Amino acid sequence: MPVAHISGSAAGERVLESAQYISQHSKDVFVPEEGVRRAAQEIVERMQSVGYSTAEWRKHTLNPSVADSAAIEWIFVVDALNFSFWTDKSGSPHKQYTVTLDGHAYRGYWTLCAAINRAEREGVPMTDPAFYSRMSLDDLAHVFRADDPAIQEPIPLLARRLQVLHEIGRVLQDKYSGRFANAVELCRGSAQRLVELVVRDFPCFRDEHRYGGRAVQLYKRAQILVADIWACFEGKASGWFYDIDQITMFADYRVPQALCHFGALSYSPRLADFLRRSERAVALHGEAAVAACPPEAGLLPSGHEWEVEIRGNSIWAVERIRQHILASGAHVNAILIDFYLWDYAKEHPESMRSVPIHLTRSIFY
Repeated sequence: MPVAHISGSAAGERVLESAQYISQHSKDVFVPEEGVRRAAQEIVERMQSVGYSTAEWRKHTLNPSVADSAAIEWIFVVDALNFSFWTDKSGSPHKQYTVTLDGHAYRGYWTLCAAINRAEREGVPMTDPAFYSRMSLDDLAHVFRADDPAIQEPIPLLARRLQVLHEIGRVLQDKYSGRFANAVELCRGSAQRLVELVVRDFPCFRDEHRYGGRAVQLYKRAQILVADIWACFEGKASGWFYDIDQITMFADYRVPQALCHFGALSYSPRLADFLRRSERAVALHGEAAVAACPPEAGLLPSGHEWEVEIRGNSIWAVERIRQHILASGAHVNAILIDFYLWDYAKEHPESMRSVPIHLTRSIFY
């Protein structure tokens, strides 16, 4: 099979350069150097104390337990749909979108994995592009049905998720003989080539915006797709990438919250006040009512200056943390730092309550 030829600078370089540019020009989001230093020390000590590594990925019950080509197809579908799980029912857990599998009730991102695994057990071929490229909205609604649809909210952006599945399914069949594993093989062990291939051939992964008069690239889902394959295979076989350390963190809404908690990210008073008011408004009045308000009084639209600053500075903060950890003699990449911060935020919800998240409905994260 020929090598995939991609022109231009590497995707990770463009993301990191975009992040640095955003950080240098930000008006409301900052990366405090002293906070970064303290965060790096605390994070590396915590990671070393628990032996944090790629093995943590396979420990999650819903992730594939076997690293094979079927796992690659599962990861591709999951990361294609890996976006927008925040809820306006945070104060009413019984109303939140919930999927129960094997006696465990899942919320947030894990509902995606649980629903796909449930569908596969029920005979729905959710990792076969010949099926999902043609599935109907009713089919997808059944796959992502909540435990109690009469009470619980549905999964957000269902129609957009269907569009994504139709798009990636068509491209896989047209260009890669229906298997994302073929795309991985084409890239011959280059994480950067694989990210470039994904954002070139699958438009739904093009996480690109305008900031300060220029284009910036953040590529959250494309990069986490590569990282998940790397972690699933523990850096071996199809998950071996000689340039994996060039992948940056994955700018979403949960990791910035953890970075603020550790002091490696900070917001201006006006932005912090907006985020708190936005969270309160959504909790009191619901997403639909708040979404009808202008951005300065409601949700942050995708591509808004504040949203881009939060995401870009998060990438830069993790890069600075990584540099501090490397300087101490320990080896770690941005992927493991991101995985650790995401897990920490999910496992310590009480510690996160004082840090608001930005509320943006987007297919990019």
